[in-house]
Amino acid sequence: MSHDIYVLGIETSCDETAAAVVKNGTEILSNIVASQMESHKRFGGVVPEIASRHHVEQITLVIEEAMNKAGVSFQQLNAIAVTQGPGLVGALLIGVNAAKALAFAYGLPLVGVHHIAGHIYANRLVADMKFPLLSLVVSGGHTELVYMEEHGKFQVIGETRDDAAGEAYDKVARALNLPYPGGPHIDRLAHEGRVTIDLPRAWLEEGSYDFSFSGLKSAVLNTLHNAKQRGEHIDPKNMAASFQASVIDVLVTKTVNAAKEYNVRQVLLAGGVAANRGLRAELERKMAELDDIELVIPPLSLCTDNAAMIAAAGTVLFEQGKRADMTLNADPSLELA
Repeated sequence: MSHDIYVLGIETSCDETAAAVVKNGTEILSNIVASQMESHKRFGGVVPEIASRHHVEQITLVIEEAMNKAGVSFQQLNAIAVTQGPGLVGALLIGVNAAKALAFAYGLPLVGVHHIAGHIYANRLVADMKFPLLSLVVSGGHTELVYMEEHGKFQVIGETRDDAAGEAYDKVARALNLPYPGGPHIDRLAHEGRVTIDLPRAWLEEGSYDFSFSGLKSAVLNTLHNAKQRGEHIDPKNMAASFQASVIDVLVTKTVNAAKEYNVRQVLLAGGVAANRGLRAELERKMAELDDIELVIPPLSLCTDNAAMIAAAGTVLFEQGKRADMTLNADPSLELA
């Protein structure tokens, strides 16, 4: 690389207002995240209108903090990358319009980034990406297996047919009267309990890499309901352990099988649920049996939504000459292509 590339990333797809400056697509100079978790906790989930209002209040402050911490001026930036979608449309619009305003004011190239591509490229901030590779993306709204032969080229070989894994976690947590967000609480309880309840695993048709967790979620709810009707007590720790074992079994088995079939050099873990200790440990254990495939798992700070991952993905698009113009708009249903 003949000169350094500085990209400002902006992420507002859900309930985190985030901005970051990344150098050459691999080095984080700043990564600022303003979380809204406390505001949404009392509602048991993200309220889109409240999320949008918080983004409006925080976006300028977060961008200023990211630039100051990075020690980079807007004149030194090479591009601005922003999450275009998918996500909550009102939330996305705040980030997109902030990015467009800055790009216009400073005459900078604008790059629209797919949110899932960002999660995948969070791994590039900790390790070189080796192609062909496979990425398991697990979050509140997405569960996908994505095959990549080169930078910026994505092939979704498996996706959720109903509830995403993170969504199932939150619904089961609510049934167990656990606070929002439910994923970390289920993970904690699972490590304190034992797998004592036989819950289903949706393997779907032979050879499929798709996922389905609605049946598992329903099985948990039915088991709890039936036990209550009979006056029996189910230990929440054991239910959490049994539920998590079912989810992880399917996620890890399909990932390992796909890695073998597609003959990849590397497997990446990505998304908010990638912070799950049980999933990380089991994937590490299973992948250790495959000598010729490297496993990359990002630190917890890069699993949840952040802007460094958007800047990392945006740097690749910028280097490939891809640009957006002032007609760039939020796309809550944006396809990964």
